[in-house]
Amino acid sequence: MSERNTMLRSLHDVGLAAWFGGSLMGAVGLNGAARAVGGTGEPAARIAACGWSKWEPVNAAAIGAHLVGSSGLLAVNAARVVAQQGVAASTLAKTVLTGAALAATAYSGVLGKKLERASSDRPEDAEKAAKHPVDADTAQRHLTFLQWAVPALTGGLLILNAIHNEQQRPAEQIHGMWQRARSLAPHMPAVPDWPLMSADA
Repeated sequence: MSERNTMLRSLHDVGLAAWFGGSLMGAVGLNGAARAVGGTGEPAARIAACGWSKWEPVNAAAIGAHLVGSSGLLAVNAARVVAQQGVAASTLAKTVLTGAALAATAYSGVLGKKLERASSDRPEDAEKAAKHPVDADTAQRHLTFLQWAVPALTGGLLILNAIHNEQQRPAEQIHGMWQRARSLAPHMPAVPDWPLMSADA
């Protein structure tokens, strides 16, 4: 229960922090600044698209680091996921939220790239935009929703991560494993109120 996985936890936590923080800063700061400087037309879209394209490689690296850390932590804690009551449910919720956040991030990136090409003055971008036309108003409405969906979903992942950290306390592990055993063998007694039950990890 005391095994350390510092590298995996660092990849998981730093990657998620950058994913959440970057999406929230983009929604509040970058998009807000683009509207303040460029209004609501193509100039604002061009400013926002330029900013997001600069952030995209960093965001991709952050998401990759988070996924590597998550996968590694799931592998090393596989036995506890099965044996400790409550961990499997929170792990499933985290997996679903991660998938939704990935989908929202990918879709917003696709829409942003299409709007960037549609508002670009470069001939090659205009040619690509002509081959793959986009309804700018519809795409912008979707992006307006997604700019808040991504930080909301990744913020939910941060909350679930806090729950996971609580579940890793020695007292919580003992309690959860005992409860799991009782669910398989109901005749077992309840967990005694040991002093360890209130101790922090």
